[in-house]
Amino acid sequence: MADAATGEVFVQQGHCKDRVTPASTFKLALSVMAFDAGFLTDAHTPTLAFQPGYPDWGGEPWRQPTDATRWLHYSVVWFSQQIAQSLGEKRLHQYATNFGYGNADFAGDPGKHNGLERAWIASSLKISPLEQLAFLRKLVNRQLPVSPRALDMTLAIVETFPAPGGWAVQGKTGMAYPRLPNGEFDMAHPYGWFVGWAKQGARTVVFARLIQDDKPEPGTAGVRARDALLAELPRLAEARAAK
Repeated sequence: MADAATGEVFVQQGHCKDRVTPASTFKLALSVMAFDAGFLTDAHTPTLAFQPGYPDWGGEPWRQPTDATRWLHYSVVWFSQQIAQSLGEKRLHQYATNFGYGNADFAGDPGKHNGLERAWIASSLKISPLEQLAFLRKLVNRQLPVSPRALDMTLAIVETFPAPGGWAVQGKTGMAYPRLPNGEFDMAHPYGWFVGWAKQGARTVVFARLIQDDKPEPGTAGVRARDALLAELPRLAEARAAK
């Protein structure tokens, strides 16, 4: 967790420099890219229809017509894929490089040429918690090299969550399974992310919570990371106030 204004990291626990898959937290960066490139024009335009063959493991919400707001709320993978295919690997790489977003690698799985389908899901794109913080600071301070409207629209559609202590929290969850040496997914040890920012009065902090299960757990790792962060936010924020 860091002060959004100064960049001071006042909570740092665990392996915060290690890069892993961003999973669906990449949607924050992808939203900025999509608004800047003109693929997205507002919170509800375009609205895309579900097509047979699209990923639908998210259940019925993923089979509905989807706009930018529903995309972030339900974390709809096929909507991300449509944006990625529209922008292309070269442009995605350039945006991510300009944003300082992890390794900016959209090649996908080795030899499978599937980067536009899943580079950000347990594949080639990787980012560390500290790099997430740096990106989030640029986002909330409107310092990314994109149009002001792209920043404003993204900040407006990111989901808001209630938190104790008078904090207003916006953020995005993410969950993905790491790869085993044979290339299969390690279903017992998923990563869970919750990244975003929180405001209380004039103060804004950015945060990146990353967990990895050491045994099968109920629910999804991303939601558990989110719920834990929201519950602990006032205590963690006090670490800054105490300095």
